[in-house]
Amino acid sequence: MAYISLKSNLENPKYSLNVAHLYGDLMNTYGDNGNILMLKYVGEKLGAEMTFNIVSLGDTFAKEDYDLVFWGGGQDYEQEIIADQSLIDLSAPLKDYIESEKPLLAICGGYQMLGQYYVNSEGTKIQGTGILGHYTENLRTDRFIGDIETHNEEFGETYYGFENHSGITYLSDDEKPLGTVVYGGGNNPDDQTEGLIYKNTFGTYFHGPILSRNARLAYRLVTTALYQKYGEEIQLPAFEEILADEDKGQQIGDLKRKVEK
Repeated sequence: MAYISLKSNLENPKYSLNVAHLYGDLMNTYGDNGNILMLKYVGEKLGAEMTFNIVSLGDTFAKEDYDLVFWGGGQDYEQEIIADQSLIDLSAPLKDYIESEKPLLAICGGYQMLGQYYVNSEGTKIQGTGILGHYTENLRTDRFIGDIETHNEEFGETYYGFENHSGITYLSDDEKPLGTVVYGGGNNPDDQTEGLIYKNTFGTYFHGPILSRNARLAYRLVTTALYQKYGEEIQLPAFEEILADEDKGQQIGDLKRKVEK
């Protein structure tokens, strides 16, 4: 049974959002739980009471129950644990959620498992949900490790983070990259892409966690959920009003470029 892991304690909140943390007891490596804290922080800044539920092995998932979904990263071992009956049970309702354009963020292992399959370091093919068209092979004798910077031209946003993965992912024709690699590895060695966007589903290899360094992406996820639940007519504060000082990724990136010069 899904259980509440974290909840806001706001006085007189204007809104409320229910967040599903998929396999949060198994897939939470490299500080990914920090993304949950950032979503909570941003939601509260926007006047929303945030409730987070761990949805894991044996639990049911329905799109009507959740306004936002987060799926963190995991090691091969954890991915193998969930890549059996649990994913079969999850795939159909999660596909309904994604196709209804509700927001979702998936990191590394979660990102891989949204696709067709993942080949681990031993060459074993682990089946994904099959919801999206991307697939993941393996570098086998190498890894992409280190700082990474990408740019999303459509949003006019630059993202900063840290990657650590041996999986190399190739997007399908109906998926867009989250960003173009400025430096770092990204999805694979071939096309200079990183992450994916499909409707309001976002996937990425950024650990760290990504949202603590890239507050604009956190704002995008939470405001999308609020507009979908309450309608476009609600009045939400602009990013610059509440989160300009929290955009650490931009500040760190600017400082790094100054040092390099």
